[in-house]
Amino acid sequence: MSQAANAVRHRRVQIDGVDCFYREAGPADAPVVLLPHGYPCSSFQFRNYMPALANRWRLLAPDFPGCGYTRAPADFHHGFDGYADFLERLLERLGVSRVAVYLHDFGSQIGLRLAIKRPDLIAAFIIQNGDIYEDQLGPKYAPLRQALRLPPQEARTERGKAVSLEGFKDEFLNDVGPALAQHIAPDLWHLHWSLMTPERRESTIDVLTGLKENFTWFPRYQAWLREHRPPTLIVWGPQDGFMPEGAARAYLRDLPDAELHLLDGGHWLLETSLEEVAALSRDFLCRVHARSVER
Repeated sequence: MSQAANAVRHRRVQIDGVDCFYREAGPADAPVVLLPHGYPCSSFQFRNYMPALANRWRLLAPDFPGCGYTRAPADFHHGFDGYADFLERLLERLGVSRVAVYLHDFGSQIGLRLAIKRPDLIAAFIIQNGDIYEDQLGPKYAPLRQALRLPPQEARTERGKAVSLEGFKDEFLNDVGPALAQHIAPDLWHLHWSLMTPERRESTIDVLTGLKENFTWFPRYQAWLREHRPPTLIVWGPQDGFMPEGAARAYLRDLPDAELHLLDGGHWLLETSLEEVAALSRDFLCRVHARSVER
């Protein structure tokens, strides 16, 4: 396939009043890889990963409503359930009935809510720095958890302090050392902060304060993995103050057959270890597809 054929295409689709922007790469009839993004990011995080797999896979990376270039109506429910429902409607709109899902950051929990709602959609998981084990949360979670113990309005005020340019920069640099930090482009926090309107800031705080309720879902995510045992590749950057190495190894409690690869990187592994993650993903997805064809 030519370089042009592997190129990322930038598209829009209307979904129940949501003006959805998404990136797509690969053949329309190829097996689908769904790429829900993390916080405080957008589909931009997958811009380099997508061409690396587009020769054999159809990759779909949407911006969640109120993130990136997706515009949402005023009555959209910004939260984990709202975003999971949005992913389901997007797949229906695009005629997709089976996906491998790349689970990262809060996209991991959104993707798992989609799996709980629609297990028939899930072919496999690639998990990269996505947390669902409360006992393995890193030290950078401490201020967030302290804030979430406050009364609701105080919690919103406290969480709002993190929704800033400096807060975004800290999210992207996280705990990586200086050698890796120089490979993480400042475009990431400047781009996403430039898209932050007052309305989006409020909806972002809604999502962050919703993390308290989301912790109660962790056992449900784990139970779903134990029951369904989807083919799973775990690629992890342990230089992550939110989700260190233990958060990766914890998945093996419920997915003992999963592949685990600890790489030299942090939370935004696609910025520093793209070739390694892409190679592992290609090998894994080829094996998953081969097994599905044999059946």
